[in-house]
Amino acid sequence: MPNCQSPTTKRNQVFDKNLVSQETCPAVLADRFNTLRYDTETNEVVLLDRRRYPFQTVYERYGTVEGVARAIEEMVVQGGPPLAYAAGLGLALAALQNPKSKIQNLATAAQRLLNTRPTADDLHHLIPQALAVGLAAGPEGAAEAILGFVNSEIERGNQVARACGRQAAGLLQDGDRVLTHCIAGAAFCWMLWYAKLDGKTIHVIASETRPYFQGARLTAQSCLEMDVDCALITDGMSAHLMSQGQIDKFICAADRITLDGHIANKVGTLQHAIAAHYFGRPFFVLGYDGPDPDSPTAASIVIEERDPAEIFQARGREGVVRTAVEGINGYYPAFDITPPELITAVVTDRGILEPQYLRAYFEAKREA
Repeated sequence: MPNCQSPTTKRNQVFDKNLVSQETCPAVLADRFNTLRYDTETNEVVLLDRRRYPFQTVYERYGTVEGVARAIEEMVVQGGPPLAYAAGLGLALAALQNPKSKIQNLATAAQRLLNTRPTADDLHHLIPQALAVGLAAGPEGAAEAILGFVNSEIERGNQVARACGRQAAGLLQDGDRVLTHCIAGAAFCWMLWYAKLDGKTIHVIASETRPYFQGARLTAQSCLEMDVDCALITDGMSAHLMSQGQIDKFICAADRITLDGHIANKVGTLQHAIAAHYFGRPFFVLGYDGPDPDSPTAASIVIEERDPAEIFQARGREGVVRTAVEGINGYYPAFDITPPELITAVVTDRGILEPQYLRAYFEAKREA
């Protein structure tokens, strides 16, 4: 068990500068400004299409709130923090397009953006905060105020990812073979990069992560950009590899962490966690800035159920190809929930904590 410390309160604005190196990580996904921004000249939200990257580097442009909302729903932007930032930029767009509109119009735009993805908690914190900032600024100043707030949150999130990655790098040993599932985001990139700077050789084992293949594309590409060894496996192979002693650690991120230590992450995480627990492999969760204070238990998590048609197809050499026969039914819960007893520790920007102590830490903070 690692030396456990207390994390910060979620969305704390204060950072320990000693934790944040000035080195530049070469992975594109390590910096969210590489993948999304607001174009003030054209008044459009610009998003890297993660469905096509890295085979094609395409930046889609959206000039309406509905366009941004559909981009989030249709997986143009993926990952808890990035989709929240994209939604925030969409709200700034709404305020700019309707500077003299009634407050209700901005609130309606905020609700549309909130309704896009139910599981990741970042979205459900950032949009209400951005809306409050805009309303406080008044009709004429709302767009500028919201955009300033969202950009500051993107930069804050980048700092959190760097610090979380620095903490996680300390958990890695030279030669470790690390299983990951889906794309663990900027913190995972920084973890690998800091480990590399520390002189450690890390071998990443990435699951494909169907049906969008984030592991086969985004995780694998990030490893290539950092010159980190990466081997791809299908989603069902991890238990076998652990049984053969070919995996040392399992590390992924979480779209939501509850105060009692449950995590919601890309569906498939639970089965990897069960295998790791059975074979005695540590499972570390990159928790960025900690658990969601509004999610006391697993019952607080809404599991998004996506269109089953998405699992009937996969990427082919020329694009999307159907892999299932016609005339069958499907089911696609996009996330699953892993209980705290399967988790070794949660890694945050300010420390590492065993999951069962998350609630006690936040209760102590409220009483202080």
